[in-house]
Amino acid sequence: MKTFEKCIDVYREQLKEGSIQVAYKGLIEYIMSLRTYFCKNYPKFQIPSNIYFGYMDMTYFSILTESLRQKKLKIAFVFNYDTFGFEVWLSGVNKKVLAKYWELIDEKKWDKYKIVKPGKCIDLVLEHVLDGNPDFSNLDVLTKRLEKETIRFIDDVEEFLLKYDK
Repeated sequence: MKTFEKCIDVYREQLKEGSIQVAYKGLIEYIMSLRTYFCKNYPKFQIPSNIYFGYMDMTYFSILTESLRQKKLKIAFVFNYDTFGFEVWLSGVNKKVLAKYWELIDEKKWDKYKIVKPGKCIDLVLEHVLDGNPDFSNLDVLTKRLEKETIRFIDDVEEFLLKYDK
């Protein structure tokens, strides 16, 4: 296992090269533009202004619909650095809410999306990979694909909850 000191040396050398700063800045600007895109094109959504930038593990922003907000649920639009892809998660305001909806989804055997069992450091119930290998050469095309999959996920979740969460 590499020591912290060795990792810092590698990090310093990579930063000297300069590509990391350009890529990170571009990625963050793109994610901020996606948040703005959803705000402008989906005024019915509540999209808090904060973006979680993380520790190069994930960067995300939240999307709330009125029906999800009433259930203390939210959609997390995530860039996952480990997989280097975009995902959406069904998340909740706390562990109790997550457990309730995990049980409901498990009980109904809804397998349209990957269910994530509650546990320590688990902040989601469902996850869906929007694009596991994003092509950043055409951001307009990427944005449309991410939008389409995100809306489909939100619609599917809301339809399921309308049917089973009485």
